[in-house]
Amino acid sequence: MLSVSKLLSDSPLKEKQTESARYCRAQSPVIVWNITKSCALHCVHCYNNSEEKIYPGELSTEECLRVIHHLSEFKVPAIIFSGGDPLQRPDIFTLMACAKDKGIRPILSTSGISIAKETARRIKKSGVAYVGISLDGGETINDRLRGMKGAFQKALDALKFCRDIGLVTGVRFTMSKKTIAELPAIFELIEKENIPRGYFAHLVYSGRGERFSREDLTKEETRKAIDYIFDRSEEFIKKGLKKDIVTGSNDADGVYLYLRLKKCNPAKAQLVFGLLLGRGGNSSGVSLGNIDNLGSVHADQFWQQYSFGNVKDKPFGKIWSDTSNTLMKALKHRKGLINGRCSKCKYFDICGGSYRVRAEFSTGDKWAEDPACYLTDEELEL
Repeated sequence: MLSVSKLLSDSPLKEKQTESARYCRAQSPVIVWNITKSCALHCVHCYNNSEEKIYPGELSTEECLRVIHHLSEFKVPAIIFSGGDPLQRPDIFTLMACAKDKGIRPILSTSGISIAKETARRIKKSGVAYVGISLDGGETINDRLRGMKGAFQKALDALKFCRDIGLVTGVRFTMSKKTIAELPAIFELIEKENIPRGYFAHLVYSGRGERFSREDLTKEETRKAIDYIFDRSEEFIKKGLKKDIVTGSNDADGVYLYLRLKKCNPAKAQLVFGLLLGRGGNSSGVSLGNIDNLGSVHADQFWQQYSFGNVKDKPFGKIWSDTSNTLMKALKHRKGLINGRCSKCKYFDICGGSYRVRAEFSTGDKWAEDPACYLTDEELEL
């Protein structure tokens, strides 16, 4: 993820340097845990292909608690409880509270449609650090793409319930041809409803998103959208509004932000470059990992076709550290393996070749360049 607003802010140099911790590759990964596959919505771009049903073989409460214990031993800094919709699990509050007690930051990613006032209070009591609620735009487009009439209003109510009791909340928005016209409306909602955070994700071709890949933005459309996000982030800063605007699922965004700053503020650009260099670009299989609803471990939440092992059989840390697995070793030492424009790109070290699952889906080669890179050969100095 790229913390756009923090990197664009005019905070003093010393304050910005404290941000470096967020951009250093951790020894242990943040975990996106698809704690269940069940979900009441039918989003056309769902990377997990979720439906509202019981999925046999999902981890029991006892198994989940044991996994959290092992993740704590491995010094995992945060767990993003995702799905499906994690609130479909009756034990989710127990699991999030356990993570908090073990020194792991619990983060909740949800549709929000089942969050009432009491639910929001239970989420806060569980020690959740952040609640991300997904929207695809205004009411009409959101309800159509999510397959449920009234989904928008329920999600908006959930944002307000969480906000009003002091939970850090944010809107999660996936960019595509069907949603991109809603981008201004999402920013207006963030400002009008005093929502602290906005997360803007590029489309990744996985799950139902594979069939949705034809709806991905062109390079020109992507550039225009990212410019808009950068511009609105700067506008919030000028207004004195403390908003955390973040982009995700395309590591080219960091390069583009650096090149933008280089034109108008070389000193700030150099500082940002150093922070991005510390992060090292795409972190799949390095400082980002995934556990699916059945316990299988993956490089990230999108790349489900490769499993490194199962937490029912072996502690996560042993699976993650096992570089006898050729793909695990390759992801941790990927420079020189990725071909195409990436192999000659001056900025590889702050991008890392971006998403391998998108490259594999588009070309059949997991080491091909990511087709979603929207930067020109001239910008990359090829």
